[in-house]
Amino acid sequence: MISETDIHYMRSALALARRGLGRTAPNPSVGCVIVKDGVVISRARTDDLGRPHAESLALEQLSQGQGAQGSTLYVTLEPCTHYGETSPCVQVIIDAKVVRVVIGILDRNPVVSGKSLPILKEAGIEVEVMQGQLEEECAVLNAGFFNSINEEAPRPYVTLKTACSLDGKIAMASGESQWITGEYVRKRAHLLRASHDAVLVGIGTVLKDDPMLSARIDGLNHDGVRIVLDTHLRTPQDSVLVKSAYARRLWVLHGKADTLEGDENAFIAAGVQLHEIDNIKDISAVLALLAKKGVTRLLVEGGARLHASFLRSNLYDELVIYRAPSLLGEEAKNVSGDFRIETLAQRHDVQLVEHRCLGVDAMERYKRI
Repeated sequence: MISETDIHYMRSALALARRGLGRTAPNPSVGCVIVKDGVVISRARTDDLGRPHAESLALEQLSQGQGAQGSTLYVTLEPCTHYGETSPCVQVIIDAKVVRVVIGILDRNPVVSGKSLPILKEAGIEVEVMQGQLEEECAVLNAGFFNSINEEAPRPYVTLKTACSLDGKIAMASGESQWITGEYVRKRAHLLRASHDAVLVGIGTVLKDDPMLSARIDGLNHDGVRIVLDTHLRTPQDSVLVKSAYARRLWVLHGKADTLEGDENAFIAAGVQLHEIDNIKDISAVLALLAKKGVTRLLVEGGARLHASFLRSNLYDELVIYRAPSLLGEEAKNVSGDFRIETLAQRHDVQLVEHRCLGVDAMERYKRI
């Protein structure tokens, strides 16, 4: 039976796992806490790039697991049971003589789902799953991984991010937009990038702003993928994105070869990965490709036309809006671009899950219902 003590330690494991978001793709970020005689004796999260797994790392800290005998192991996601580059985590747990395992949520990967429970129980280990207790928090944490392995419609967890005025405007009619929000928000936006595997913009944003799209935070080395949706391959060769492609991964998604304006060989020589999509305006096709390439969490930064495409397709999970306390007026450009609905029945309902002040600005985070 799950106790308040179990909930306490699982919250600690969840906090560890959140630190790995945006760093462990294509694997999920998992947190593990090991407790013995009421004392935390080890803790770990999945290592960057997805291996080693959290359980193996936490046990390795205890003299290859020898100090874990008689302990309880808390893990946010069901331990793996299949052999890959390393032994399955269930076997590592059994070898360490752990006596109890508390699992946050069962894995939805059919290769693993539910299979660890009988293996652990057969080895004499007590197993509990936190059904109804922090299960939702564990599901949210692993949503990107679960989405990406969905066989019917694989896609990353998608966050749409924008900065706008109080009246929902992102730029003046002239295109002037820097800066609507303040420096505090811009720093926070880099932290948001760091919690995603990849950041996506459209070619319009590249041509207008020449962005770097990296997470620039002191002390944090985040190797996220930068992605440009560029139908006709118009990304300039002298853009900061292309010039930095060998140092930081850059993918350019484009349409059919006979529609391209740019030189494919020049992009490849610069270190850019090119990916052709037959129907590049099909957002589901774009997301399926990214999931296949191992992206589990995608941040869509803009511009408004690209956001409108995701809204029309209803293929997003969160909206993050940084809002400045200013009014730009009717002629300014709207945050939702050319996204139009005609009846109340067509509206998109979202749920406010977080609101905080960032200096004079505000951050609003909504989840799609």
